[in-house]
Amino acid sequence: MFERIANSFRLAKSSWDVLFHNKKLVAFPIISGIACLIVMASYAIPLAILAHNGQIQMDENGRPPLWTYPLAFAFYFCNYFVIVFCNSALISCALMRFNGQQPTLGDGFRAAASRLPQIVAWSFVSATVGVLLKVIENANDKVGEIVSAVLGTAWSVVTFFVVPVLVVEKVGPFAAISRSVQILKKTWGEALVGGLGLGFFKFLLICLGLLLLVPGIVLLVMSQGAGPLLLTGFVVLGFGIFGLLMLCAAAAALDTIFLAALYQYAAFDKVPEGFSADTMARAFQHKKAA
Repeated sequence: MFERIANSFRLAKSSWDVLFHNKKLVAFPIISGIACLIVMASYAIPLAILAHNGQIQMDENGRPPLWTYPLAFAFYFCNYFVIVFCNSALISCALMRFNGQQPTLGDGFRAAASRLPQIVAWSFVSATVGVLLKVIENANDKVGEIVSAVLGTAWSVVTFFVVPVLVVEKVGPFAAISRSVQILKKTWGEALVGGLGLGFFKFLLICLGLLLLVPGIVLLVMSQGAGPLLLTGFVVLGFGIFGLLMLCAAAAALDTIFLAALYQYAAFDKVPEGFSADTMARAFQHKKAA
């Protein structure tokens, strides 16, 4: 177990090195985040207005009206489509980079667009599962929440490799789930337990981002709500928030690079460029290093 965790730190460092030398990959999580905010606003604002006007009434058990479920499905579908499309673009770029190419952002988006039918189908399946989990959660306050959380976790595990499978193998959603489970059996340690190393890297990034907020907060407190120091505090805080968001995007990109590397080695027994053959071999002890 300790060797596996230590190896996960080496894999995390390799993922960071790939991202450091290909900083443009951070653009995909940023675009995804902005698009998701737009999708959220397009649904949240009308619903807030309807709720404010008393047009959304809960039943006696605290459940929302039935018409909100199709709306929830539409929201889930749009949200999943944005996330999966951008992740597909990032995975495509990462896989190109792993094989010695120098992809552009356009290359990533073109690759994702070429998998549009698979992405749409997977978004539909994901939205359906999301709504069903929400229905289960609303069925009973406590038991429903527990069952929904367990099923949601299981779904996340078995679909861990679905997006790279969709990108590379061009299969439908159910074949992708089956293939994801097959690959997961080879990567069980690194994909689930071994993610501790990557989690630590992301934790450090978020902590650094939070530290960037400190100077701005200190200046705002010192300004006592007036004077030029107040404006300076807001400017510094704005830069700190921007830095935090960029580091969060970097953490999201690390996740996807890590996923793409595991997928390439597990599926094709090929060491990604930027990763150590020995490290990958240790991650899959039943295999030989490429």
